[in-house]
Amino acid sequence: MSWERTIILKSPSEIAVMREAGRINALALQAVRGAIRPGITTAELDEIAAEVIRQHGAKPTFLGVMGAYPYPATTTISINDELVHGIPGKRRLKEGDIVSVDCGATFEGFVGDAAFTVGVGHISAEAQKLIEVTYRALEIGIDHLREGNRVGDVGAAIQQFVEGQGYFLTKEYTGHGVGRSMWEGPQVPNYGTPGRGIPLKIGMVIALEPMVLVGTERTRVLKDKWTVASLDGSLTAHYEHTVAITENGPQILTVP
Repeated sequence: MSWERTIILKSPSEIAVMREAGRINALALQAVRGAIRPGITTAELDEIAAEVIRQHGAKPTFLGVMGAYPYPATTTISINDELVHGIPGKRRLKEGDIVSVDCGATFEGFVGDAAFTVGVGHISAEAQKLIEVTYRALEIGIDHLREGNRVGDVGAAIQQFVEGQGYFLTKEYTGHGVGRSMWEGPQVPNYGTPGRGIPLKIGMVIALEPMVLVGTERTRVLKDKWTVASLDGSLTAHYEHTVAITENGPQILTVP
């Protein structure tokens, strides 16, 4: 994909529709988060998200997306060392797990895309710090999504903070533009060089998603050909929001 060629600036009316897609997606994730507990299966959590999306007249964005084979679920649910793209199924959550849930909702042709990581019951201090660092990295990145900055400014700010906390960022998976397609330009890595990369412009909508690992930046794809895990089996975390770049600064669209 030529990321620069797929940059599509959105009008205020289109961003308004994306805000509704984001709201629906946020409600789905809110419902899933409220249901997370020891013993629940990831398939049960996935169905909760699907039901909320259907109730609001939207469609699951991820369902049927092509990869090694069409993606079979509404959400991706990734546990502990699994970074992204975990397929929901019969696995039951356990006390002490950390779980990352990513979801997309398509409303009137536009996509809202967001993710969170949360602990299941009581979790270790290490896991709690990882989650907090990842969320703060998202906040820092969002603050740099402003006209006049470049993609490299966003990635560099995230990288400086995360690596300064002693953690790692994958180089293989990145944030991206979003709109009528789940993947548009520009590509927005969670690392970079200040002053480099594509200029940010009003009307861009970015799915920004720091993906943080405890022990290594390297990953592996599991046997299901979708799930991505840390190569060394160490803990991972993932947060994401869909954010519009506006005259008034960055506006988060994936909120209830």
